[in-house]
Amino acid sequence: MPIKKIKRGYRKTRYILYKETLVDFKEHFWAFVGSFVGIGIIAWSQSLSLPVSDVVFLIGSFGASSVLVYGVIQSPLAQPRNLIGGHLVSAIVGVTVQQFVPDIIWITAPLAVSLSIVLMQITKTLHPPGGATALIAVTASPAIKNLGYWYVIAPVLTGASVLLIVALIFNNLTPNRQYPAKKHGWFKRKIPYLHRYFNAEDKTQ
Repeated sequence: MPIKKIKRGYRKTRYILYKETLVDFKEHFWAFVGSFVGIGIIAWSQSLSLPVSDVVFLIGSFGASSVLVYGVIQSPLAQPRNLIGGHLVSAIVGVTVQQFVPDIIWITAPLAVSLSIVLMQITKTLHPPGGATALIAVTASPAIKNLGYWYVIAPVLTGASVLLIVALIFNNLTPNRQYPAKKHGWFKRKIPYLHRYFNAEDKTQ
């Protein structure tokens, strides 16, 4: 019996290692395209606004969000509720901490991150990049700090919304990718894959 268990465990380990190291070019392609378009749109918006104002649309935490919503789309931490809710909760926490305890970095930084983690846990919107969103609110340039609670709307809500819209499009173009994940997402019914619409149109022509 012990020998059989060892062999079975060995086979399982080999299979897991095989799956984890398998290169899925289609998966990598769509992760690249989705993240490129999502971050690209936000960066393009910033390039248009910065010459005439101090409005900032692109913050570092969006890069981390892109890893989740385009690269690990089945993760519960990557779902729409977590993406939008996590950033919003963390942004509100960060701005509030900055308002009440300004310019004491050794207090504001850990307090903003720690409170954002707890509130994301309570609201079931845990999204790791949210910690960075809270941290940015208390450590960024004066241009960001001067936004006050507008920081929650722009860049946070606008940028997270762009990432979500792009993810809903590009993560559902193939039958192997589904976003939101059925067991974690906002929707009770499975989202029809967009490629089915294109195939249906081709058949009718």
